[in-house]
Amino acid sequence: MHLTMRLLEMDVLVIRIESLCHMLWGGESPFINVFRGWEGRLPNGYLSSRFLFPTWESVPRYCSSHSRLASRNSCLPPAAVLGFAAAGMEGLSALWLLLYLSVSVLCFYFGRAVHYLRTRTHIPAEINPSRKLLVLTVGMHFARRLAVFLEKVGLCHRYEAWRLFFKGIAPRKSSALITKDLDFDGVNVRVYWPRTLPAGNARGMVVVPGGFGLCGSIQAYERMSRYIARESNTVVVNVGFRLAPEHPCPAQIQDCCVATEHFLKNAADYGVDPARISIGGESSGASFSAAVCQVLAGKRLLPKLRAQILLYPYLQAVDFNLPSYQQNGSVPPLFRKFTLTHGTMYLTGKAIDVEGIISGNHIPEDLRAKYSKWVSADHVPDEFKARGYRPVEPAPFSNEQYESLKKGLDSLFSPLLAEDNVIRQLPETLLVTSEYDILRDDGILYRKRLLDNGVPVTWHHIEDGVHGMTSTIDFGLLEFPNARRSLQHVVLFLEGL
Repeated sequence: MHLTMRLLEMDVLVIRIESLCHMLWGGESPFINVFRGWEGRLPNGYLSSRFLFPTWESVPRYCSSHSRLASRNSCLPPAAVLGFAAAGMEGLSALWLLLYLSVSVLCFYFGRAVHYLRTRTHIPAEINPSRKLLVLTVGMHFARRLAVFLEKVGLCHRYEAWRLFFKGIAPRKSSALITKDLDFDGVNVRVYWPRTLPAGNARGMVVVPGGFGLCGSIQAYERMSRYIARESNTVVVNVGFRLAPEHPCPAQIQDCCVATEHFLKNAADYGVDPARISIGGESSGASFSAAVCQVLAGKRLLPKLRAQILLYPYLQAVDFNLPSYQQNGSVPPLFRKFTLTHGTMYLTGKAIDVEGIISGNHIPEDLRAKYSKWVSADHVPDEFKARGYRPVEPAPFSNEQYESLKKGLDSLFSPLLAEDNVIRQLPETLLVTSEYDILRDDGILYRKRLLDNGVPVTWHHIEDGVHGMTSTIDFGLLEFPNARRSLQHVVLFLEGL
């Protein structure tokens, strides 16, 4: 009976594997003959360990030779021992089958990642270093597709897998820093103190992780936080905000506001001067930082933030046909369609067809006229239009698209759309943009708005840079040369505060 049940279990496993093959290859897969069948249809000895049994026929002989010995020390008859041994071999065969399937899946998705790189991406020769970017792109696309596969087979949600990939390998402990995990009014944070910190008058910085609000974490930005704290002699607070879609937007910005307020109010407890606290991040972390600055700017009883540090921020959801979006839409690692797909997932908690958004059909005419004074290719300097910019007329307005995405026009999601009376209250700003980044023009337009409202801005443009380059800091061979150069701008800026 036990052996019969084991065989039935194996048949169910084979049926599931056949279904999985159909899901992966859309029909007959090149491997399906290996997975088919159990009773005489598999090649002799293929899935049994060849180190133990050359053929399936040898299994009964092996089990028979050992059944007498086993039965001497057992109350079970020899036939039962034979059955358990054969069932054990079926289990061993299942492990070989699963191993073969796992390797096949990994090879399949790695091949898809390479194919995607060759057919759907463009890496300009001016990017430094282009080979590292190529390797990084293949790895990221492979991880993304593998995460989708794990979701399809019911092992975990794709974002759970992405968060694991995004964290990377934890760095070793640093002897130059004292690190503690703390709770700032219900928000998890990690604080880094340089051991050479001056007493009572130190600088402070709140670091906000990127990752679309979906994947960012304290661990993912551990290296960047350590680098800033160590090199600038600054107390750094790395914020572990709640993640979407489990915690819908704007829970992430609310957590960042709570953590920043706590730090400002209790700065002395951490050896920091409250008048020397800045906030910053990269990508969506920079967007959240800009939104936090705008929210806290109107709170009179709270110490003012000294500066905001924005590394290639996302700042508006009005025009996705600005020159940088057209020129760099297929330049890794941040593709235009990928960005909008996951940006709308963060915003709405559901998947949305982004083709209409790219065409601009989500903005009514009255709002388009209002926002055009802030968001327009006319405000982008001509030197940034040289790589093939072509003006695009927006598609006819769709009220359905507008209703689903109108929350994205709030300044919490699009800080570039804040009113002038908010912008003019903002602190001194460091802004870093990258030439080969779809978000380049968001930063350029925000710089213009800040300057027009009397806010001091220090701007650095990385001519050979791409999106996300600073995330590679202290990653050894994977570190981009311009990552250290970009963060050195942050260090020098902090030292001047």
